[in-house]
Amino acid sequence: MPEMNGRDLADRVLALKPTVRHLFMSGYTVSVLPHHGALWPGANFIQNPFSKGALAVKVRQILDGSQ
Repeated sequence: MPEMNGRDLADRVLALKPTVRHLFMSGYTVSVLPHHGALWPGANFIQNPFSKGALAVKVRQILDGSQ
């Protein structure tokens, strides 16, 4: 996305629909991203690289509200 990052997009979507579930992914670690303003505390996150199984588990957790 040339004009925004994932957090900017999530902020825009959440402003329109606050209950939408979302998942951030990055090659950076979750400990680095908040310091750059890319994530907020408690954000749903999966680190690259990840397997299809790990993605499926994470998405299921988010949909079930257990994340």
